Amino acid sequence: MNVYDFDNTILRGDSSVRFFFYCLRHFPRMWADIPGQALNGAQFLLRLKPKQAFKQRMFAYLTRIGDVDAAVDAFWKANLSRIKAWYPPLHREDDVVISASPEFLIQPACRHLGIRCVIGSPVDKRSGHFLGPNCHGKEKVNRFHARFPGSRIESFYSDSHSDDPLAGLADAAWLVRGEKLLPWRG
Repeated sequence: MNVYDFDNTILRGDSSVRFFFYCLRHFPRMWADIPGQALNGAQFLLRLKPKQAFKQRMFAYLTRIGDVDAAVDAFWKANLSRIKAWYPPLHREDDVVISASPEFLIQPACRHLGIRCVIGSPVDKRSGHFLGPNCHGKEKVNRFHARFPGSRIESFYSDSHSDDPLAGLADAAWLVRGEKLLPWRG
């Protein structure tokens, strides 16, 4: 099987950030929380708050959106054109996406691409609370082994060396830079 990161790999940009700003434009109730979001971002940038706590606080905006599923669907209608051109020709039935983005957010885009197996961060779409660890770094390896015990990765694709642990499991790994696929040098 081939395994892919999603944000900045298959998708141009970060789906969580893009969805946040999409919702900010379409759900004015979110503006009331901008000071709290700014403080949250500053605490993270100053390393006063760990990544998962930062992300959980950020995703609290979901409580201000009535129908999250409808918002996600509308978001992807406006953003599926951001899928990078190199991916569709490589698509296979057994492709797997493992991402730090919330599963509920990336699942519809992956379904559109014919990707049936999506492993992402377990975030409650109504509250923004994490229901388990952020799917990042070594946690991606843990989640892969839990889902596919004893399986091997033929090729792995990502834009970030934070995925070195997962790249290390693959027969071949590719660093994605824009539309270019470069040999992984971990």
